[in-house]
Amino acid sequence: MVSLKRTLKYFAVILLSVAPFLSKAEQAHDASAAAPTESEKISAHIDHHLQDDYYFTFFADEEADVKYGFSLPVILIDNGLKVFMASEFDYGKKTVEKDGQFYALSHGKIYKTDAAGTLSYDDHHHITNAKPLDFSITKNVVGLLLTAVILFVLFIGLAKTYKKGANNLPKGAGRALEPLVLFVRDEMAIPNIGLSKYKQFMPYLLSIFFLILVLNLIGLTPLGFNVTGNISVTLCLALFTFFIIQFKANKDYWKHIFWMPGVPVPMKIVLAPIEVLGMFTKPFSLMLRLFANITAGHSVVMGLIAIVYLFKTDLTVGGSVGVSMILTLFIMFIELLVAFLQAFIFTMMSSLFIGMAVQDHHDEDHH
Repeated sequence: MVSLKRTLKYFAVILLSVAPFLSKAEQAHDASAAAPTESEKISAHIDHHLQDDYYFTFFADEEADVKYGFSLPVILIDNGLKVFMASEFDYGKKTVEKDGQFYALSHGKIYKTDAAGTLSYDDHHHITNAKPLDFSITKNVVGLLLTAVILFVLFIGLAKTYKKGANNLPKGAGRALEPLVLFVRDEMAIPNIGLSKYKQFMPYLLSIFFLILVLNLIGLTPLGFNVTGNISVTLCLALFTFFIIQFKANKDYWKHIFWMPGVPVPMKIVLAPIEVLGMFTKPFSLMLRLFANITAGHSVVMGLIAIVYLFKTDLTVGGSVGVSMILTLFIMFIELLVAFLQAFIFTMMSSLFIGMAVQDHHDEDHH
């Protein structure tokens, strides 16, 4: 009850701080329906931050229509390999011609077009132009590569420590890594998979735990990464868990899915489709939980920060600006907790699903 009251209190504070923001946005929208309001610009900026991109944009001068940052390489396969820098698109303002093919950038995606950059739309205002195979180095790819390098350097240093002898203590970052490695082993792998079989799955469990953790942490930096908030990335991680379960599962696992022992035959026929469906709902829950939590966290943080810019010329709402900054700091601390928590939950659930698939089931003990 105490925690519920505390949660409601924080929720009420957030509503009070956002209420002026909503009312001002409504007034601005009524005043000018054609021109984008400040709230619409902020909403578009948040959406842009959550999406993948071909640019690192640090800040922009809207009056001069100039953006400061750097572009990333575009790699397309369309009647051959085409490589160029995203800066040639000029943030979607220009059409790029390569080997007689024309390409346009719109809403973060590259489409095939003509020399005039014509884009066709359907009744729902979706672009219908064909898209080339895109293997570009986007922000998410840079985030994954950066995380891989960080993990490689950290764990190579930790491995060298153990090569020197069992009694050597880790130094530097290894002192923080070792307790986390032991935590994954003792609190996730061994209890869920079993002492006799956990070792073969430790490399995978450690990989996803530290990959998600580091990606979540760099997502809180001003660099603008949102890798774990991309559903394609979380889908890929969930599929790895799914395939490991299917390829490592023993006969008891399949027996409990298709012909559950100790259950009447009519019930077996009813339960089999449900169990088969459960095979796919497990990775789906892993994918959706990580994606939704990280995306929601980034949206809340940027929304609270946006209140400062919305009221930057309004002296009567200085209190709202102060509250928004305090709430932003509070949410950032919560996001740090969520970064660890989501890495823990994904790894814990993966180890639990793997354990259900590889452990031997003794029916006589269950009934």
